[in-house]
Amino acid sequence: MEQLIEFSNAHPMLVSGTILMALVVIFYELRMKASGLTAISTVQAVRLINQGARVVDIRDKSQFEAGHIVNSINIPAADLDGEADKRLKSGKSIILVCDNGSKSSQCVTPMKKSGRENIFSLQGGLASWRQENLPVLTSENKS
Repeated sequence: MEQLIEFSNAHPMLVSGTILMALVVIFYELRMKASGLTAISTVQAVRLINQGARVVDIRDKSQFEAGHIVNSINIPAADLDGEADKRLKSGKSIILVCDNGSKSSQCVTPMKKSGRENIFSLQGGLASWRQENLPVLTSENKS
């Protein structure tokens, strides 16, 4: 124990850096665990969609028209609070989708606080959906 105290006194920057890095890792892990409660994989999303879940694309209109999940609706993130209650039936699961999953995961918490249940974020967003070669509707393949 004396050697640890002696080392700490001789190398305060090294000890401080080690403690700081440990705190960063703990914070990151807690944040990932919290988002894991609301983020779902593409496989889980397909399962929920097959059970009647509603897909809400929160990107802007131009991004939505460039490519989106089949049968999804476009409600930009800025309009989500007001329009979500009007356009989405309560009781059904809702999957929020953005480009990479970061913005949609941020939108889940306020919607849950407003009383919505069964709301999820697609982990990795539309990028992971495309990576899994799942269908994306674009203006080119609309019929």
